[in-house]
Amino acid sequence: MEFVFLFAGLAGLWLGTKATIRGAVSVAERLGISEFVIGVVVLSIGSDLPELAIAVDAGIKNLGPRQASDIVVGSALGSTLGQIGFVLGIAGLVHHLHLPRKVVVEQGIALLGSAILLAVVGWSGHVTRLEGWVLIAAYLGYLYFIAKGATEIPLEEEPLPGNGIGMSAFRLMMGLVIVGFSAELTVDGATDVAETLGVEQAFVAIVIIGLGSSLPELSISLGAAMEKRVMLSVGNLLGSNVFDTLVPVGVAAAIAGLDFKEDLLQQELGFLFVLTVVVMAFFYKQGIRKREGMFVLGFYLAYVMTELLAAK
Repeated sequence: MEFVFLFAGLAGLWLGTKATIRGAVSVAERLGISEFVIGVVVLSIGSDLPELAIAVDAGIKNLGPRQASDIVVGSALGSTLGQIGFVLGIAGLVHHLHLPRKVVVEQGIALLGSAILLAVVGWSGHVTRLEGWVLIAAYLGYLYFIAKGATEIPLEEEPLPGNGIGMSAFRLMMGLVIVGFSAELTVDGATDVAETLGVEQAFVAIVIIGLGSSLPELSISLGAAMEKRVMLSVGNLLGSNVFDTLVPVGVAAAIAGLDFKEDLLQQELGFLFVLTVVVMAFFYKQGIRKREGMFVLGFYLAYVMTELLAAK
């Protein structure tokens, strides 16, 4: 039965991704804005709703005797690493990913600034409610910057035939719902399969669950890359990384405060910072092609192996 859930989830991801991409492209065309902005704002927030739900639930638990701080911080950092390492690496193998240098600089500042801000508020080992609101405010400032059109760029892809704005928006929302539900179904099925096959628990936690939280981004970005919707693919990933770095920790901390372990600060957040610098340097120079994609993917897999060895 676990294999049935796994394959059903994968099929749902494929169907939901097709609807999401076509809906997003159609909305962008009808509103006269770039696919990159749609990816950064709409797709990134929509695909990160599971992480937000986890943060809210964990924050409520932190109000009582049960503590769930590690779940919030661990899932947030694991998701960002999975997106900028695994997902971006694979998407680069499928299609040449590139951005204008102005956008690279702007998004690089946002990504690195988010990581630095998270490190600052977590340095003491505890993120207060006020610091949680600071993280949320920083993300809202990022959205304001995007909305003002600071990173808006013209469409480079051929337009897709579609319906009116109402039907396009409905298709986009339904696609996101299907992707989110299918991602959860896929993670549950993959976990059951791993347990049935006797795979190490550490492997399940780090690889399957960690990458599982990035399945919506993987599905959307990979599908967009395969259809040569480069701006949609990259925008979804970069927007999701800024969101996951700031919002889950910010929301959970704003509810009840949040503990931040030193090893997560030094290892996961440090690794995220280094990988972000490498990725943005590639984008600034010539983009992510197959060679760069293999390097980024290998970098992430080396991190996973390090975590597996440390977990034994």
